[in-house]
Amino acid sequence: MAKAIHSMIRVFDLERSMDFYREAFGLALVERLDFDDFTLAYLRNSESEFELELTWNHDQEVPYEHGSGYGHLAVTVDDVEEEHTRFEAKGLAPRKLVSMEHAGKQLAHIFFVQDPDGYEIEVIQRAGRFI
Repeated sequence: MAKAIHSMIRVFDLERSMDFYREAFGLALVERLDFDDFTLAYLRNSESEFELELTWNHDQEVPYEHGSGYGHLAVTVDDVEEEHTRFEAKGLAPRKLVSMEHAGKQLAHIFFVQDPDGYEIEVIQRAGRFI
């Protein structure tokens, strides 16, 4: 059986991205591997062993384009309304809170936010299938 261990995204400004993920989601640097041409930074928090790998290519001169294939990263939180308020207070520009329904029942209470590179992150209230 496979075990998911990390997801990688390319970032234009490593320090700015690490600051965002620390402020927004409490992700801390676990390991940083500096190579001649690129740096890998692995981030996680105490909620999960799953890591976000930020890849910074030192010679990248313009922000990355995401193309049409990228979707989003999703995280769950205990109180999505409280997190939305916290994101607003920190100037992280969360989009509005919305509720999704399926078959007449609430599926999720969510908001989205973008990181400094424009990657979408879905923040979901812990409930139902999203525990």
